[in-house]
Parts: sequence; structure tokens; C-alpha cells
Amino acid sequence: MRVLVTGGAGFIGSNYVKNRLIHRDNDLEKIIILDDLTYAGTLENVQGFQDDPRIEFVRGDICNQSLVEELFFEVDEVVHFAAESHVDRSINSSDDFIRTNVSGTNTLLKVLRAHPKTRFLHVSTDEVYGTIDNGSWTENSPLQPNSPYAASKACSDLLALSYQKTYGLDILISRCCNNYGPNQFPEKIIPLFITNLIEGKKLPVYGNGQNIREWIHVDDHCVALDKILANGRPGEIYNIGSGFELSNLNLTKILIESFGKDDSEISFVADRLGHDARYSLDSSKIKREFGFSPEVSFTEGLENTVKWYLENENWWKPKVID
Repeated sequence: MRVLVTGGAGFIGSNYVKNRLIHRDNDLEKIIILDDLTYAGTLENVQGFQDDPRIEFVRGDICNQSLVEELFFEVDEVVHFAAESHVDRSINSSDDFIRTNVSGTNTLLKVLRAHPKTRFLHVSTDEVYGTIDNGSWTENSPLQPNSPYAASKACSDLLALSYQKTYGLDILISRCCNNYGPNQFPEKIIPLFITNLIEGKKLPVYGNGQNIREWIHVDDHCVALDKILANGRPGEIYNIGSGFELSNLNLTKILIESFGKDDSEISFVADRLGHDARYSLDSSKIKREFGFSPEVSFTEGLENTVKWYLENENWWKPKVID
């Protein structure tokens, strides 16, 4: 099996490559990592396995159609992670999000038409559903994105589905809840708050901190993606969740307690524009069809994540934005 992983030097992409090498290596011939190494993608994320003879790294832009065409001739599967993903950045300017998430995905899909036997997994997000006060979203829930980031991902989802329907391509979509774990760029809440606690900085909590998110360890996400790749049906959408929900304020207090500090570390700041109140996925489909259930408990996963940032200051310190 030959696999192209777009955005494979980013947080989830690099963890996916690592997990694929370790857990699904019996039929693995080659993994091509395509990444443009923008601010959140770095070769440091793949250094642990870059020397593996099955790995080929290509620095490039998914909007570069001629490059994408060359790479598609070499692979049987495409796992598409490459995306701009930080909501705050999308609120400040949506241009990069439209270019990468929409135009970039469209470029990949255009090339895919010439390779109808190639399986294409489009990795999306629960944020395309918007916000939900009660209950959980199923794969049939309407898309109601509330940030430019979420809207750009919803658009790319719809493009992927349209290509599958129109051209009969082997396209699948996954929508996952919030990820955490090692190598996550320190702008997202968990690595930001961990590194702030290490450096003695305050923890900026939006609004009253009651916004609720569902959390899954990145390793569990990667396991779910492999199950979808191996068993999923073209044109299907698969939610990937954990069932573990936590308010941002409670998450903050758990992190503070893990450092032996108190609530004086919290600094409440003006709320994010259009801040979604709650995310919650119904993941019964992937459990029913593939037997997937997350294995990493939040307590264990968060403890290991804190430990990783404590032991890898040389990785995150140059990336911290004051």
C-alpha cells in the first residue's frame, strides 16, 4: 500500500504517520508526506521516523496542481489533513483558510478524477455542525458553521461529497472532535495553557469559560481513521468522538491543579467573536460498523501530554507567540 498524507508534518498528520508506521506496517510500502511547512507544520514533527525507508517527504503546496498530479501516480490512498485550522486566525483573516481549505481541497479532488481507484479520506471537523445546546450531532445533522474556519471546512466537505456523487470516486469523510496530545502547536488551548503554566504566564479564558468541547487523544483519532480507510464506504461520513465533554473553565482548572497552582492563574478575557457554546458528536455509527471506541482516558492522555511538553521545551519554546 502506498499512501499520500497531506499536511503530514502537522500535529494530527504527523501523529497519523507515526501510528501508521507502527500499527499498520504489514502492507505498507510507502508514505509520501506532502507539507508546505507553514507555521504549524515542521520537520521536527517527523524527525523520529523520517529516516524510515518507507517515508518520502515532499515540501509543497496542495494548490500546486502539477505537483499533486505527479504524486497521485504513486499512491493507492490519500489521507487529507492539510488545512488552516485555528479559529482565532480565521476570524482575523479568512483568506488563507479559503485558499488552503477550499481551493487546496478542490485541487486534490480535480486530480483524483484521473485516479478513480485511489481511496481518498477527507479529514474534517465537528465544527462544521455549528453549536448544539442539547443532544449530539449525527452524520445527518445539517451543516451550520459559525466561524470562517468552520465554514471553509464545511465547503471542502461539500466539495468532496459532490465529487463522490458526480464522478463515483472513492471518497470518505471523517469529522472528529477536539484533539490533544504531543506536537500540537502552542496556540490551541491545551498546549497554550500548559506552556503558559511552565513559563509562569496567566491563562486567558474566553468569556466565562462555560463553552463545552468534546476531547479525544490524537492516537485514538488515528486509530479511527485507519478503521475508516480499511472499511468505510464511499460517500459516507463518519463522526469520531469520545463522549467526554468538558467546559473550558473546568479544563483550565484541571491543568492548573496538575501544576500544583490555584485559580489565580486564570485571566478572563473578552469572549471570542461568534464563540460556539457546545460541541457534541454522536459516534455510534463508527462504533456500530467498525467496533471503534477510544482507549486513552482523558486523565491518562492529559497527564502524558503535560509530561511531553515538560520534556520537550526545545520543541515548543521557539513556537510560542507572546
